[in-house]
Amino acid sequence: MDFFTEILINSIEHFNRFVLYYMIFINAIYTLLFVVSIRALYVDRQKKKYWSYEEMTASSYTPPLSIVVPSYNEEKTIVDNAKALLSLEYSEFQLIIVNDGSKDRTLEQLIYEFKLKKIDMPYRRKLKTKDIRGIYLSALFENIIIIDKENGGKADALNAGINVAEYPIITAIDADSIIERDSLSKVIRPFVEDPTVIVSGGVVRPVNDSIVDKGFIESVKLSTSNLVRFQTVEYLRAFLFGRLGLGNLNALMIVSGAFGVFKKSVVIEAGGYTEDTIGEDMELIVKIHRRMRENKTPYKIVFVPDPVCWTQVPEKVSVLKSQRKRWHKGLMDSMLNHRKMLLNPKFKIVGMLAMPYYFFVEMLGAVVEIIGYVTFLVSFWLGIISLEFFLLFLAVSVLYGIFLSSSAIMLDEYNFSKYENISEYLVLIAFSVLENFGYRQLNAWWRFIAFFEYRRHNKTWGEMSRTAFSPQKSESEEMNG
Repeated sequence: MDFFTEILINSIEHFNRFVLYYMIFINAIYTLLFVVSIRALYVDRQKKKYWSYEEMTASSYTPPLSIVVPSYNEEKTIVDNAKALLSLEYSEFQLIIVNDGSKDRTLEQLIYEFKLKKIDMPYRRKLKTKDIRGIYLSALFENIIIIDKENGGKADALNAGINVAEYPIITAIDADSIIERDSLSKVIRPFVEDPTVIVSGGVVRPVNDSIVDKGFIESVKLSTSNLVRFQTVEYLRAFLFGRLGLGNLNALMIVSGAFGVFKKSVVIEAGGYTEDTIGEDMELIVKIHRRMRENKTPYKIVFVPDPVCWTQVPEKVSVLKSQRKRWHKGLMDSMLNHRKMLLNPKFKIVGMLAMPYYFFVEMLGAVVEIIGYVTFLVSFWLGIISLEFFLLFLAVSVLYGIFLSSSAIMLDEYNFSKYENISEYLVLIAFSVLENFGYRQLNAWWRFIAFFEYRRHNKTWGEMSRTAFSPQKSESEEMNG
């Protein structure tokens, strides 16, 4: 054996040992989140026995809120979505739709449908945004406001809506998303129960192939698209384990941009949504954590597993690839912007658990996984590891992943039963097995590419093409924003 071959073999052996310890570290965190999530679901189930959402909706203790909807080229769905939001079961709210310089007829559709009139409305510009070209009120509904502004990106549109918002609680909802009629009452519950709650988030699920009529879900159907089925498994696992577990530890680092509720003053103190990032939803949560910890202010950022927001997800591989690369770059933005929090005891569980999880598992995981596949194959070829060990290691990692995914699916059926037929849950369990043989590796490859393509300060919305919801079938968007 020559000198260079010996160095190569030693390097591979050390890396293989690192991968083994890395997998143990990851599975330990997953196990912790799994246990915490199971307990949280039990507690939530017990609470619902003594909590009436109908009574809370009508209660004077329920805070009024402002719904901010950023929109860009949404002419095909914006009217139906606006009508659906106006019909939500909530005592007092205002709907603020921000037209972020759309190139289509988004504004014209809103003006015509809601009989809008341009007014000279004063407001406090606490967050810097692009110039507002006009503010419109409706002659039909007193609680709807339309803001027309120069294009500045999603974060800029959200900040403009927050500036105009009248109420102390705000919720940001994507224009292509649908929330259930009682979702606001459910996601606002933590604010009523605990005055230290400053952010609350709900579950997001794929709506593809469900029956949608006038902006509301009439019947939930599992999509016939295999790609959407894989994503449905991912969403259930991510929300019912990852976010629910971290939320109950007060270490939740992301509240989906499709459905989150915030205390307005806290968002403004944190500087609002960051414009020069493509992960503005995660960046805002991390900024809030950082500010509250640095100021030593008691607070809670919680996740509620019941309120549901339905969103269109990609049905084309090319679109999913773009989405996942964009998500990963947004994650990298937040991790690098706030790297001083990593393993910093000053930030307590956020710095010692949440940041290491997102940094070492979510951000670096794909790099380790892809290189790990290569080194294990080379190790087998060089005879460093036996076939039996290779297959055993692969089986253990795959089986544990299947266990977590299938557990999330079964817990969803037991607690929420969103799908009407048990056969749809059985199909999802089958896909929780199949995702480990190609789909998972493809996602890891996309994130691996994104890691090396990463460049900071990209704040574009991205080109999107919407399709109108159908009463018979909801068609997928060309790109999920």
